Amino acid sequence: MKQEVEIEFKNLLTKEEFDRLKHIFHIEEHQFMYQENHYFDTPQFSLKQKGAALRIRVKDDSYTLTLKQAMKEGMLETHEPLTKEEAQSLLNNFRTVRGDIQNILQAIGVAPETLQYFGTLATYRTQIPYEDGILVFDHSHYLQTDDYEIEYETDDFTCGKETFERLLASLNIPVRPTANKIKRFYAKKYETEDHQ
Repeated sequence: MKQEVEIEFKNLLTKEEFDRLKHIFHIEEHQFMYQENHYFDTPQFSLKQKGAALRIRVKDDSYTLTLKQAMKEGMLETHEPLTKEEAQSLLNNFRTVRGDIQNILQAIGVAPETLQYFGTLATYRTQIPYEDGILVFDHSHYLQTDDYEIEYETDDFTCGKETFERLLASLNIPVRPTANKIKRFYAKKYETEDHQ
C-alpha cells in the first residue's frame, strides 16, 4: 500500500482551447499516453456520498487500485498494485476488494462485497513541468462524451492555486468550476440513465 496527498487544480477546456495549449506548449500527438480508469461504487453510491471514489487505473500494462478520499486541501489517495488477473476479477464482479483498501472501506462504513463496476473513462494524457509543479493535459472519452482538461499538480495549495489562475488568465481561458473525472463520469451516467 502507498498513500499520498494529491493537490491539483483543474479546468475544463473547449477543444479549441486544448488545441491552442498544445501549440503554445509544443506538445505533439505522440506525447499523449493512453490510460483507462475503471470506476466502482455500491448501487446506492455509498462511496460518492462519503466523498470517496474507487478506481482501477490501467496504464502501460500495469494495474493499480486507488481509493480517493476528500480532504480539506486535496485528496488522500491509497494505492495498491494489482495483477491483470486480480483486476479482471474485480471488473467482472468475481471477487471483492482485499487488503488495506478493504480495511479502509470497512472503517468508513462501506461493505467491499457490495461494490460494483460502473464503467470506464479512457484518457489520452501528457504532462510537462511548469513552475513548481506539473501541468497535465487530458483528453477523456466516456459514455459517448469527449472532454478536454488542464490540471496543475503541486505540493502547495495556496501557491499552486495562484500559479494556475495566473496561467489561465494569461491565456484568456475562463476559470470554470470543474469536477474531477469520476464526478463528471457519474453525472453523465445519471443523465444517461434518466433518459432511458
